[in-house]
Amino acid sequence: MGLKRSNRRRFLKNSALLAGGLTLGAVKPVGSQTSGSQASSGQTPEPQAYIKGTEELIAYGQRSRFETAIRHSHGGRHSPDAFGLVMHVATPLQESVGVITPSSLHYVATTRGSYIPDIDPKEHRLMVHGMVDRPLTFTMDDLKRLPSVTRLHFVECAANRPSPTAKTIQDSHGMTSCAEWTGVLLSTLLKEAGVQSGASWIVAEGAEEVKGASSIPLAKAMDDCVACYGMNGEAVRPQQGYPLRLLVPGFEGIFNVKWLRRIKVVDQYYMTYNDYGHLRQGHEDAALGYMIGPKSVITYPSAGQQLAGKGFYELKGLAWSGGGTVRRVEVSTDGGRSWKDAEIRGTAHRMAHTRFSLNWNWDGTETLLLSRCTDELGQIQPTRAQVAEFFKVPLTPDYRPPGRDNTIQTWRVASDGSVHNAYA
Repeated sequence: MGLKRSNRRRFLKNSALLAGGLTLGAVKPVGSQTSGSQASSGQTPEPQAYIKGTEELIAYGQRSRFETAIRHSHGGRHSPDAFGLVMHVATPLQESVGVITPSSLHYVATTRGSYIPDIDPKEHRLMVHGMVDRPLTFTMDDLKRLPSVTRLHFVECAANRPSPTAKTIQDSHGMTSCAEWTGVLLSTLLKEAGVQSGASWIVAEGAEEVKGASSIPLAKAMDDCVACYGMNGEAVRPQQGYPLRLLVPGFEGIFNVKWLRRIKVVDQYYMTYNDYGHLRQGHEDAALGYMIGPKSVITYPSAGQQLAGKGFYELKGLAWSGGGTVRRVEVSTDGGRSWKDAEIRGTAHRMAHTRFSLNWNWDGTETLLLSRCTDELGQIQPTRAQVAEFFKVPLTPDYRPPGRDNTIQTWRVASDGSVHNAYA
């Protein structure tokens, strides 16, 4: 029995070495490895290098040095600029996996360019006033004592759209990210203050040096808006509004006010600095312009990437909608002549990025890849041609749909496997 156990242990040890690509008795020492009798005896050599712990790494970890995905400036303006101001910084969607964007890679957008405020949470206050029975001022400790919610939601800038000049998906669609947000429902704060009869809007204001403020329908504020102090399991990052930001699920990113310091309840739509240029000026239909339409984009393969050759590939992408849950994603591998239902990967959450995929055997010929999303309201992601027809304008090569452009993005796969933007 003892001999059998000994032989089994030797077999398992030798199998492990062979599986690792090592030949017994012929290990060449590398770096700090020892040579001679140790190598020839079949002992496992020492690794060439270790990731050594430091106090800093133990206190707060970092990713592998082999992972190189980074954000970059978006929209033609470098961030930080010559004055140290930050404008738009895009997420590398082409390297994303799953649906949650790491906090360090979450896109950044500021109103008109801004320094990132350095706010002491002990000194920060949120005031709720206007048409309320009891004007209130909350400290961060006050907010964290209240019942909290944790929800998965995307945020997206209106600049996120197909573009004829985009060389990668990060250039065209990198101004959207999805995170797990934690905070207090805005309805909890408004109910505590006591909203008065006749109120119909709120104005939310941030603490940046050029005050950012947005008008939001009271019905939306009482529905699912969240005053967030948490993001992906930790405090909201400074670039995302530390110590407190407003999350307005499904609405254009500019209304998700960062560094939130004031909520004023009012009885009419206010044209704020943020709103100018983003909305129609008539208050009757202004709210209709807030919502992000159904959207999807193939992240792999996408522009700037290279296929190894013909054969099997898993097409991967993201879909989302301000109208609620993604119900269906279709993919075309022949330029839109035919469509196949993609598989929804995981659970589709309301107003959150949803991962989809489709198995594809590429025959090596040039082709066009497209995806389109349908949300729970039945809204279907359109083509540029459909939008032009709706607005009764000619479809020219440089035509760009107005507002929040959710038109279909097309990628061209060349016969050599290179992938390009096929803006059309």
